[in-house]
Amino acid sequence: MAKHPTLLQHFRSFAYQNHIEDFDTALSYFTLFGGTGWEIDVRQEKELLVEKKILTNYEALHQGITRYTHNNGLYHRLLSMIALGLNHEDALFKKTRVGKEKGEEAIDYLVMKSLLYFDYSVEKPLQKEDAKANRVFFRLPFMRFWFALVSPYYLKIQRGDFSEFKEKYKEYESNFAIELSNVLVHDLVKKQMTLLDKEDPIVSMGSYYDKHVSIEILAVRKSGKLIAGECKYSVKAAKIQMLETLKQKCEKVELEVSEYVLFSKHGFSAEFEALKKANIHFLTQKEMSLLLEDLSQEDKLDYKNKKY
Repeated sequence: MAKHPTLLQHFRSFAYQNHIEDFDTALSYFTLFGGTGWEIDVRQEKELLVEKKILTNYEALHQGITRYTHNNGLYHRLLSMIALGLNHEDALFKKTRVGKEKGEEAIDYLVMKSLLYFDYSVEKPLQKEDAKANRVFFRLPFMRFWFALVSPYYLKIQRGDFSEFKEKYKEYESNFAIELSNVLVHDLVKKQMTLLDKEDPIVSMGSYYDKHVSIEILAVRKSGKLIAGECKYSVKAAKIQMLETLKQKCEKVELEVSEYVLFSKHGFSAEFEALKKANIHFLTQKEMSLLLEDLSQEDKLDYKNKKY
């Protein structure tokens, strides 16, 4: 197995190993168990599986994880904040009341131990002073889940009281899937946009952010042409304002964008029909299933950790 498989590689391995063909089902369980290599029976409720495989095995799992964190209080505070969605370094250091030098040292260690990775802005802002602190994310969904909802409530979990965990789980469950979906949308955009122009493939894929503007998708083709995009998870179809807002953001930071790509989980309103041009692309949840095409034994990663 590669030292750092991509999230998509972990996802395809998870789906193949557990015989899951439906994208939504795979993502739902992957947010909890992704990166463990455990066999998961998706016929069972997620909460039941979490209790059987994680909560009742808390001590053993905790001992394994402390090989990376050494029970360092600062590491655990930072990891829990990141797990709950606080991703920019400056905000993290302020929330955990740690100085920049000590905070950066801690983040660098956690990146070195492969718990986290840096997500840099694809393009730099026009003005140096507009640059925003780097973002950090978890490499593995399971680790994010652990530090968001298990580690903070360890005292009760150790005693077999899972009530506080269950309360918080219901509150945060949907947030985990959205962050992972955003990363997988990037993979889908790279796949689809490269197919549209094989002579000019995507060579850089990520996001753009500064102190004033955030663009979820920013990709660079081999020629240097830029593709900008946004994601929407509302239960309603996306409206034309989604595209207009994206264009305004790109103009504000003076990005010369050649193509736009919009992902809306629940589709697009009728007003988008007139905008089906060569440089505007639309993706929905239906296309996400393309990421699980042609699964085979070759997709299965070999995890070395203990199985539960």
